[in-house]
Amino acid sequence: MSKSQVSELAKSLDTKMAEFRNQWMVARRKGERATMMERIAYWSALAEEGKVSAFGPVDDPSGAYGIEIVLVGSLSEAEELQDHDPAIESSYGFSTEIAPMRHLVTPAETYDSPPR
Repeated sequence: MSKSQVSELAKSLDTKMAEFRNQWMVARRKGERATMMERIAYWSALAEEGKVSAFGPVDDPSGAYGIEIVLVGSLSEAEELQDHDPAIESSYGFSTEIAPMRHLVTPAETYDSPPR
């Protein structure tokens, strides 16, 4: 995706469990692990397509979560990616938040968000 195609800049999809369980990252239930493997495959495919700049788990002491930095032209595009995330489609209680990034620096390019 070219710099000119990113009209609202990259949106950061910050995916977190709705109800965090203590030690969730190490004590996943069998179905949750399968869902996470599907989730990794989903975001990996988007990365190969150039829609995702980076993604992965964040080991926050207050509760682990995942973050995805995506390059999209609109909020609706970010929402569409979020809606098809296997974790969000699952029945395990994951939820997401979308927050625009004002400035994103990658090895290839720098993106600036237009003023609000």
